[in-house]
Formats: sequence, C-alpha cells, structure tokens
Amino acid sequence: MIVVTGGAGFIGSNIASALAAGGRRVVAVDRLRSGGKWRNLAKTELHDLVAPEALDRWLEAEGRGVEAIVHMGAISSTTETDADLIVETNFRTSWRLWSWCARHERPFVYASSAATYGDGTEGFVDDGSIGALAKLRPLNAYGWSKHLFDRRVARAVESGEPRPPQWAGLKFFNVYGPNEYHKG
Repeated sequence: MIVVTGGAGFIGSNIASALAAGGRRVVAVDRLRSGGKWRNLAKTELHDLVAPEALDRWLEAEGRGVEAIVHMGAISSTTETDADLIVETNFRTSWRLWSWCARHERPFVYASSAATYGDGTEGFVDDGSIGALAKLRPLNAYGWSKHLFDRRVARAVESGEPRPPQWAGLKFFNVYGPNEYHKG
C-alpha cells in the first residue's frame, strides 16, 4: 500500500490514479471539504481516505502495510500569509513523515518546489548540498517553507541522521493539467 498525501489535489490525484491503475493499493490523505475536489478521486479505487490530522494515528495503526509515502500534501498557495500554518503544514508534517519513513525503512518522495529558487539569480541547479541550498532566497513563505525542509533534509543526510532507504525531493515548475479545475 502506498500513501499519497495531497491525494485529492492536482498532482497527488494523478499519482494516486496511476498507482491504482497499476494495481497498487492507495491511501489518499487529504481534506475534501465542500468543493468538488472529491471528483479528482472519483474514478480511482482507494484502499482508504484519511484526513491529514488523522494520518499519524492511521500510520500507527496501519503502517506495517505501507510500502512507501509519496508526500504531495502542502499549503501550495504562494499568497498564503499565515506563516505559522505554512511551517506546520509544509515543514513539520514533512519532517514527521520523513522520520516515520526512516524509522520504518520505507521510501519517501516529497514535493519541494521551484519556488525555493527565488528569483533565479542563483540559477536552477539541482544541487542539494548544504552550501548550494544556503545561496537560494525564496520570495514568499511557501517557497521558504519548502526550502526550509530541503535544507533540513540536506543537513540530516550530511550529519548521518536516520533517513529513508530511498528518497527524492521534486521541484515542480508551473504545473497544470487534469484535476486542477478545483482551483478555478
């Protein structure tokens, strides 16, 4: 079973759909609220659908069957102004999932962002070293929160802290396509 956070969002729902179509059991983690976001999952067979605030408890109860976590869940609005909420959602939740995967030896894939590059003055090089990341200057709280996590991962790897057996951070640039209509 593969856990996909942000599973009803644009990227997460497409990942969930592809995994399910390939015969994998998928657990989507998301809030559906009152909009039409549920439509993104309507054609996908799910093993379970979990609210983000229930994920830690769910992993404690069901985690033995988890093969990997694909973490696409985040506050992705570049105009969100509640920095405490952004840090809790985009940094601390990411670190909890990273740590869970490290403890349970499960692969971890997470959404970083091209917003971590800031205005591009330092280029768009995929150098995850501590020194290269230190040069980047995100322009908003969203980009900064993703950058904060990238830097935490780099520090953990360099210092030999426990880490997932395989991991990757994906820096998406201006994505758009099927299942994004819920954003208007």
